[in-house]
Amino acid sequence: MGEWTEFREGDRAPNDGVYIEIGEASFHMGVNNPQKVRLAKGDKFPALSNKDRKWKRMH
Repeated sequence: MGEWTEFREGDRAPNDGVYIEIGEASFHMGVNNPQKVRLAKGDKFPALSNKDRKWKRMH
């Protein structure tokens, strides 16, 4: 079992880091001007600009 890599609004961040908004199928659906947010472990993810999007940690 691993940890989740994609998160929804209201989920809690598993680790400190910068998270970016991605499309539902991120490998072929780019997001123009995606939101980026810096969260600390345990912070809640903010609202997404589209219900089909998710948050993913930037490396």
